[in-house]
Amino acid sequence: MPWILKRPKIKTTNGHEFTRMILKDEVYQIVNCAFEVLNTLGHGINEKPYENALVVEFKLRNIPFDQQKSFPVTYKGHQVGKYIPDLIAFDQVVIDTKVIDRISDQERGQMIHYLKITTLPVGLLLNFKRSKLEWERLVL
Repeated sequence: MPWILKRPKIKTTNGHEFTRMILKDEVYQIVNCAFEVLNTLGHGINEKPYENALVVEFKLRNIPFDQQKSFPVTYKGHQVGKYIPDLIAFDQVVIDTKVIDRISDQERGQMIHYLKITTLPVGLLLNFKRSKLEWERLVL
């Protein structure tokens, strides 16, 4: 599967290797916000209220974010459209809020394209359909 990428290996001074998770703390903070939103609003309403509630939660927790920021989509050097992600947090994490039965390959593939368009390193899919938050972190 093309969207499952290996984490970077880091060598320590004694020659041991370990894997570093990119933006681990930032993703943790975002997911905690999503849990708070789901616990407060409940599950299964439209996507936009979840997006807007995340904005409120980000403000309360002083998490830097952009909502509906526009990125050009180019083809062979020509702009052919634009992509407007729901949210970008910490200037590095693309967040896509969903209310769908389950996160599938379609959403994962879309997020990989979003990461390529934005040139940001991490994408986060948040699904508010059920009482238990479904989320996936993707790295480019």
